[in-house]
Amino acid sequence: MLGVLFPESGSSYWRETPVPVPAEGFEGLRVLVTGGSRGLGRATAQRFAAAGATVLTAARSAPPDGLPVTHFPADLATEQGVAELGRRVIDAVGGVDVLVDNAGAATTPTPTLQRSDESWRSDLEMNLLAAVRLDRALVPGMVERGSGVVVHVSSIASRLPQRDEAPYAAAKAALNAYSRELATEVGEHGVRVVCVLPGFVVTEGARAHHQQMADRQGVTLGEVQQQIVDHLGMPMGRPGDPEDVAEMIAFLASDRAKWLTGAQFRVDGGIIPAV
Repeated sequence: MLGVLFPESGSSYWRETPVPVPAEGFEGLRVLVTGGSRGLGRATAQRFAAAGATVLTAARSAPPDGLPVTHFPADLATEQGVAELGRRVIDAVGGVDVLVDNAGAATTPTPTLQRSDESWRSDLEMNLLAAVRLDRALVPGMVERGSGVVVHVSSIASRLPQRDEAPYAAAKAALNAYSRELATEVGEHGVRVVCVLPGFVVTEGARAHHQQMADRQGVTLGEVQQQIVDHLGMPMGRPGDPEDVAEMIAFLASDRAKWLTGAQFRVDGGIIPAV
C-alpha cells in the first residue's frame, strides 16, 4: 500500500490514506518478444513468463532449455521473414496484447565515410524496419480489440552516437521518431507505444566481445568493462544487467503505466544527462 497525504477539511493537519498499488495484470496476456533467445530479450521473456503471461519469442536461434516460452524461428532482417512471423503468431494465438520489438544488431564498426550502402541498409533493416514491419502485422489487431502495448527497444546510441557506428545510431534515432508518431496514431484506439533506450548492458554477446578486447590488450574482462564505464562517464560506476532493462519494459507494459505513451525511457545508469 502507498500512503498519500490529503489535507484535513478545515485544519492544517494531514492524514495518510492508503492507496492500493495496481497489479501488473499480465496473467493470461499474450506477449511476443523478438530477439528473445539471448540478452535483453531473454531476460524480458523470463520476466513476463514469471508474471503469468503467455510468452512467445522470435529469433534466429532457439532460447535456452527451461525458458517457458513458445519459440518461432525467424529472420527479422527480411520483409518475408517478418511477414511469416506475423502470420504464424496470429495463427497460433490470434494476436498479441504486448509486443516487445527488441531484435536488433549492429554491423561491424567502420569509419562513416567508408560505409557502403549495403552496410547502411543492413542496419536500417534490422534496427528500424524489422519493428515497423512487425507492428504493421500485429498492431492492427490491438487497434481492433481496443487495447495493447508496443515497446520499442532502442538504444542510447540514438542520442549519443559512438564513433564508427553511424548507421546503427541513425536507425535507432529513426525508431525513436517512428515510435512517437505511431503512439499518436493508435492512442485513440487504446494502444500505447513506448520506447526504451538501454545503455551499456552486459549481455552474453557483449561479454564475449569484451573478452576479445581484453585478450588483445592483455588485461582482464573486468578492466575492459571498467574502461567502457569510464569512457561513457557513468555516474552509477558500473554496467547494467539485462534484468534492469527487462524490469523497465515490464513496468511500461503494465497497467501501472496506463497513461504513458509516445515517450522515451532511458535505462543507462545516468550516461546521458536528463533533458
